[in-house]
Order: sequence, then C-alpha cells, then structure tokens
Amino acid sequence: MVCRIAFLFVLLFAGAGAHAGDASDVDGLIVESSPHDVATTVERFQRVARANGLTVFDTVDHAEGATQAGMDLAPTTLVIFGNPKAGTPLMQCGRTMGIDLPAKALIWADDGETRLAYNDIEYLAERHDIGDCKAVPKVGAMLDKLATKTISEDALDGGD
Repeated sequence: MVCRIAFLFVLLFAGAGAHAGDASDVDGLIVESSPHDVATTVERFQRVARANGLTVFDTVDHAEGATQAGMDLAPTTLVIFGNPKAGTPLMQCGRTMGIDLPAKALIWADDGETRLAYNDIEYLAERHDIGDCKAVPKVGAMLDKLATKTISEDALDGGD
C-alpha cells in the first residue's frame, strides 16, 4: 500500500519540475541541512528514532518509485515513525491529528546539499485547533532532538 501511494505521488508530482523552490519557504515544515549524504542521514535518523523509543514503521524511497515509473528523481526518502505514547495525547486533544500521524521525516538531496524536513508541531496544533494541548511542546522537543542528533557530525553512540 505504501509503495502504491509513493508511486502515485511520483506520478502526480515528479513532472512538476526538478526544483520546486526553496524548501525553507514551505509553511509548516522545519527544514535542516545535513552534513551527511541522504543514505547516511536516513540511517542516522532511523537509529536515533529507535534509540529514543520510537518505532520506524516504514521507509519510502521516492527516487526508487520514480525509477520504476521510468522517471528521474534525486534521492528522496520518507521515514514514517512514531510512538502511541506521543501520538495518542495529541489525538486526545483533537482527533483530526490522526491524519498527520504517524510522524514523518523527508530526507532529500537538493543541489548537492542534503535536507531533513519534518512537520512543525506548532503548525499542526494550529491546523487542528489544539494549540493549548500539553503534549504539543513535548512532541516538539522530541522532534527537534531527533533532527539535531541526526544532522550532528558526532558519531552516534546508540542515538541519545
């Protein structure tokens, strides 16, 4: 199912242009630069997530999907991850948060630079009208920690 969704995504958006603009200008996304290549950043993100008690549910290689569709796409990988202990309180505050969970991180190469993006929890809280939810700052801190450790130049010692 995930592969089918990835394939449809590629069909719909791969032809939209090789460079759709500055990723840091996308509302609701936090975008970081990684000193590592895409494959290393994906591997580091997965390790850090698992070391912090999160489940990596799936990894979608959008570039592979593009190749299967006979198209080109620079390395672009989606990591789907989460933990019910973090996500459930968000959904208790507003059930529609479930459309944005589990959490996702997108890692891609852009003009020779590796990027790591994830949804800004404050943006999602506003979208789902749960700005006063006590879980929001905790989840935000966890997402920031994952990104910071992933893009660090330090060796990983288990992730935390």
